[in-house]
Amino acid sequence: MDAADQVRRVRSFNRTVTQRIGALNDHFLNRGHPLGEARLLYEIGRDGADVRDLRARLELDSGYVSRLLRSLERQGLVKARAAENDGRVRRVTLTRKGRSEVELLDRRSNAFANSVLAPLSEAQRDRLIAAMAEVERLMRASAVQIKPEAPDSVDAHWCLEQYFCELAGRFKTGFNPAKSISANADELRPPAGVFVIARIGGRPIGCGALKVKDRRIGEVKRMWVAPDARGLGVARRVLEALEALARKFGLSTLRLETNRTLKEAQGLYRQCGYREVEAFNDEPYAHHWFEKARL
Repeated sequence: MDAADQVRRVRSFNRTVTQRIGALNDHFLNRGHPLGEARLLYEIGRDGADVRDLRARLELDSGYVSRLLRSLERQGLVKARAAENDGRVRRVTLTRKGRSEVELLDRRSNAFANSVLAPLSEAQRDRLIAAMAEVERLMRASAVQIKPEAPDSVDAHWCLEQYFCELAGRFKTGFNPAKSISANADELRPPAGVFVIARIGGRPIGCGALKVKDRRIGEVKRMWVAPDARGLGVARRVLEALEALARKFGLSTLRLETNRTLKEAQGLYRQCGYREVEAFNDEPYAHHWFEKARL
């Protein structure tokens, strides 16, 4: 199937799904809300949410979210106020009426799901559920965004903390960043290097770094993907992003080292064209060294 056929299939799928789930109706699930308002109520949930987090999670612009929230406030379903710990942040919560509305939407959503499944045979239901799970997984994968970011940002710190914690748990000897070869913030800012973060809906789910050694050679560092995002091809895309940045830096060779415990990482590097070489540094936690030339 060529690219044009693929695009046509995606558009056809979108038309079928939006019609079947009632996205074209201003009264989603026969309530007085369009789908956007109903989804926002669900995302706010019983615990409430910061408006900026809602925007990031749903990948909506601030103007549209503000309009939806004003409509829900007029209906008496939500209330917004400044967050207790930061007056610059608006926090929105459900009112009692809003909580009742969400409970009703939940019941109607369950009834709608049953109406989709009921006409199908057991085998067809199993196929549909399996297909939906695969589509959801691939749609999540297509939503991943990878961009350079300051290596000392809040999200960068969070990713690195998760990375170090995982290594400490997986390595037989534990892991102490102070004993490892450095890749600190100053070494990961252009032109000395670069740090990238992978996100879904604004949430950081992975990271990677490039450290420039000389005019020709760079080193891949700090490769990590959150457990709940594994299987989406994020690590491969982070590595490809670092390779593209390496080419922009004028580098021709990338090197990296890894621990023998990280079998999945070794497999990824080999699949991406890295070959195992003799040790090129004295990293105390490394057992395997890899190199990819002619980027």
